[in-house]
Amino acid sequence: MKNFRILFMIVAAGWSLAAGPIAAAVPVKPNVVLIFIDDMGYGDIGPFGSTLNRTPHLDRMAREGLKLTSFYAAPVCSVSRAQVNTGCYGARVSIPGVFPPGSKNGINDSEKTVAELLKTQGYATMCIGKWHLGDQPAFLPTRHGYDRYFGLPYSNDMMRPSVQTGSSVVPLMRGEQVIELLAGDDQDRLTERYTDEALKFIQENRARPFFLYLPHTAVHVPIHPGKKFQGRSPHGRYSDWVEEVDESVGRVLAALREWQLDTNTLVIFTSDNGPWLPKGEDAGTAGPLRGGKGSTWEGGVRVPTLAWWPGRIAAASVSDTVAGTIDFLPTFVTLAGGVVPADRKIDGRDISPLLLGKTNVAAREAHYYYRAYNLEAVRVGPWKLALSPQAEATRGSQGSLKATAPGLRLYHLDNEIGERTDVAAQHPDVVQRLQALARQMAADIGDGTPGPGVRPAGLVENPQLLYAATTAPKAKKAKKL
Repeated sequence: MKNFRILFMIVAAGWSLAAGPIAAAVPVKPNVVLIFIDDMGYGDIGPFGSTLNRTPHLDRMAREGLKLTSFYAAPVCSVSRAQVNTGCYGARVSIPGVFPPGSKNGINDSEKTVAELLKTQGYATMCIGKWHLGDQPAFLPTRHGYDRYFGLPYSNDMMRPSVQTGSSVVPLMRGEQVIELLAGDDQDRLTERYTDEALKFIQENRARPFFLYLPHTAVHVPIHPGKKFQGRSPHGRYSDWVEEVDESVGRVLAALREWQLDTNTLVIFTSDNGPWLPKGEDAGTAGPLRGGKGSTWEGGVRVPTLAWWPGRIAAASVSDTVAGTIDFLPTFVTLAGGVVPADRKIDGRDISPLLLGKTNVAAREAHYYYRAYNLEAVRVGPWKLALSPQAEATRGSQGSLKATAPGLRLYHLDNEIGERTDVAAQHPDVVQRLQALARQMAADIGDGTPGPGVRPAGLVENPQLLYAATTAPKAKKAKKL
């Protein structure tokens, strides 16, 4: 008994009889799953007030995790995906709009994506779904840090008449190869197939750290819920697809629980921009927010966001602290034990202290609202200063944009989230402070034209469509939001 007490004291003091001092436990690198929905509005899911769309799995995710109510993406598709992957405002990396099929531009090979940085930390990486950062081989996910890719290289409405099928199609890819040409109802199984691929990737890599980037095609038009969900909601096919997205999230979370990965996996659910309001019944809702996709009104860029990590993120927590998609790269890399590149400007910041409940202070001094290369607004705390006319599309407007009149407009978003009351005259000191920040950013990235801090997009001479089409891409279609 005496010898046992001595042995216990030795071990408690930090020594091993076999190897001397006991080595400190090596931190386990967390898995990261980023679920990125297309065109989902702030008011489209239960945790953010929807009474139309049934989202029990997202409701549970919110009960078990954190709801981020001031989380920002970008006005349109390609820009948002650039922000996720580079940690920078889209304007900084020369991705200000939307890439059409066969575009000569895409993400630059010199950019260090979040997937590339996580790979250096031993992560398995996969992108499943809509890429939209260029469809030429040099721009594809497998050239930018992703071990595997399965999905559509761009939006599901960017269809072209195919020589092979005679129908308007969109290409489904695995790796760098087109494996199917999807026409019309062929898209009905996309959400199910993406989810199946996600579960397979998680299962195959459950013994090592992994990063799963799951940018869904849903709920972008054309609306294609799976057969099991068609007509299930009393509120139309858009709601059907939201409910299928919810089930997909439920399947992913259930798999993580089943394989006992939940307590070591950070899952983020968010959207790339607000609802595409001119699409009428095929569009979602921004809830209490003004505007939608394509605008820098809150409804265009503030997106429904949930963070889930059992045991690390406090259950049923809510934060209104400003953060956004540009913060994903530094956050994920820091959690993985890596270092954010110091040889280039990264606009995002590590928000892991916010996610883990260690602070409610914003990691960035300000958030900047870019539409293409135009700096249209800046936010600090509850204050948002609109710097220039903001375009606004409404439901049923057929895409027409009505812009506000020129002039500065100041909104207090805590007092009025809907951006209707200009209080600039009452707070000239706030206006001046936010103007000064806007001037600093304009001197870096630019305002209207690219500034000195902008890095070039990737460029491919003589780009080709991924499949033989009967007609060339139309420039007018390429400009769609």
